[in-house]
Amino acid sequence: MMEEGRMGTDGVVDGAILCEGVVRIFTAQGVEVQALQGLDLRMRTGEMVALVGASGSGKSTLLGILAGLDRPTAGSVSVAGHDLTTMRGPERLEYRRRSVGFVWQQSARNLLPYLTARENVRMVHEVARVVPRSERETYGDELLEMLGAAEVAGKRPAEMSGGQRQRVAIAVALANRPRALLADEPTGELDEQTSAEVLGAMETVNRERGVTTLIVTHDASVTEHVERTVRIRDGRTSTETLRRTSTDDDGRSVRTAQEYAVLDRAGRMQLPADFVSALDLRERVRLTLEPDHVRVAPGQRAARNDARDTNGDAS
Repeated sequence: MMEEGRMGTDGVVDGAILCEGVVRIFTAQGVEVQALQGLDLRMRTGEMVALVGASGSGKSTLLGILAGLDRPTAGSVSVAGHDLTTMRGPERLEYRRRSVGFVWQQSARNLLPYLTARENVRMVHEVARVVPRSERETYGDELLEMLGAAEVAGKRPAEMSGGQRQRVAIAVALANRPRALLADEPTGELDEQTSAEVLGAMETVNRERGVTTLIVTHDASVTEHVERTVRIRDGRTSTETLRRTSTDDDGRSVRTAQEYAVLDRAGRMQLPADFVSALDLRERVRLTLEPDHVRVAPGQRAARNDARDTNGDAS
């Protein structure tokens, strides 16, 4: 196990999330399906990142591996200083109890229906035993307050709105003081306004508690609440969008976004689907090395012309 909090030579802090060449193969009725095909992902401690992609792209598979609920077929995965590829039995259980928090899309999976919000948080304290007993009541109330759920502390899930249940679910996921928080479509059952409120609460926790936060989502509005969006396609990270806020000449706050293709260690990358469609890129492309960039052009016509010239020379 790596020492928590140690800075690596590449600037990645141990205790964050590091995936390299992750492969996950499922076999059903003799047929193999590659859900992940050499995926790479790096998140620094305290980052809040959105993970997006079409259904079947591998998002949920990755989240299950990071949560310690599944194992990769190949590759390496590290979260909070734990090597998830070699972790076994008791250590895996302790990892799920102490190092990672998980928020499901369906609020019924997050909360015990017969307990109040405060009691749901206390239940995690009793199971994980991370927070000292003398601090549990105060810590739980602080979490609910931070997430804007203090008003429902004494209510059961059936007495709450969808947004309130999800806020409490986040408090439950954070009750064991995890190093990383994983959220699977946390706004999937909420309307636009409530989604924005829940995401704002997650931003607050990320900022004030420094919890590394990964949100898997189909909700485009989530990307406005994070500095980095990672897109998965065909089981691999394909692009990343980085956002930053700056001030223009008139003193106004301006938010800009720049999309980048992800280049893996083998030099492979995936072009965005709209780029491929716009230029009708198929089968092969022509690469030209320029002084400060690589030019990508359709290769079908060039290949046909080359073949025609070759045949002409031969005749």
